[in-house]
Amino acid sequence: MDFQIISDLHLETHPAYDFVIERTAPYLALLGDIGHLEHDQFFPFIEELLSRFEIVFLLFGNHEPQSYTMDAARRKVIAFQDRLSAHSPPCPPSTSTSTSASTSASASTGRFVFLSQTRFDVSDSLTVLGCTLYSHILPEQDQAVAARMSDFKMIADWTTETHNRAHDADLAWLNAQVREIELREPRRRIAIFSHHAPSLDPRAVDPRYAGSSVTSGFATELRDQPCWTSSAVTTWAFGHTHYNCDFELGGVRVIANQKGYYASPRDTFVPGRIYSL
Repeated sequence: MDFQIISDLHLETHPAYDFVIERTAPYLALLGDIGHLEHDQFFPFIEELLSRFEIVFLLFGNHEPQSYTMDAARRKVIAFQDRLSAHSPPCPPSTSTSTSASTSASASTGRFVFLSQTRFDVSDSLTVLGCTLYSHILPEQDQAVAARMSDFKMIADWTTETHNRAHDADLAWLNAQVREIELREPRRRIAIFSHHAPSLDPRAVDPRYAGSSVTSGFATELRDQPCWTSSAVTTWAFGHTHYNCDFELGGVRVIANQKGYYASPRDTFVPGRIYSL
């Protein structure tokens, strides 16, 4: 199954919601920090993508919710998703509790999938599990992260404590989903999409920031967790770090394809790159 995987467009920094993503694969995964929900151009940008891609996946980074509470931001995206669904033809009845690609929106408009602790079955053999996967902020880095990262100033009622609780919830959900799929559907492959990074492997970390006092605001080492050690998990794609990679670690392909801020885009970012999952 071919995907385009993109994150950290930061269209809010120009703002430049006229950024063009040419289709080279049927499925597009937007792994956070695409822009700000408060901007009027955000959802039209997504709708334009839906005119060209069969499925557009979106999960929150730490920038989308800014100027809202996290719950209010989620409600805004869910309302957008519901509005799109209301204009779609009725879906055939299904006995599955998971979302599947067979319920795509229409022949002319792609399907929008908001990944907020969401399982999506792309096919009979491939499942996407998606969530923001907030990092676990270490106690010794708490003050530095709170001072230097805009999340805790720009997202209403968001603190390092709520951030860590969100990490715990996302990680528990991922582990539970992986265990269930492994038990009940052992032939399935799993691709995990997140915003925050799941590894501190040097290949996933910008050497300029190795040993930084705010590292735990960006990444958490998860290679000993069931969501990594399970043989069902074949791919993990993420964003947030503005550092791109494509390597294998413990049987899992680790991917990041991030543009970065308008003033300093990464030259390794290729929006048309195809990832076969």
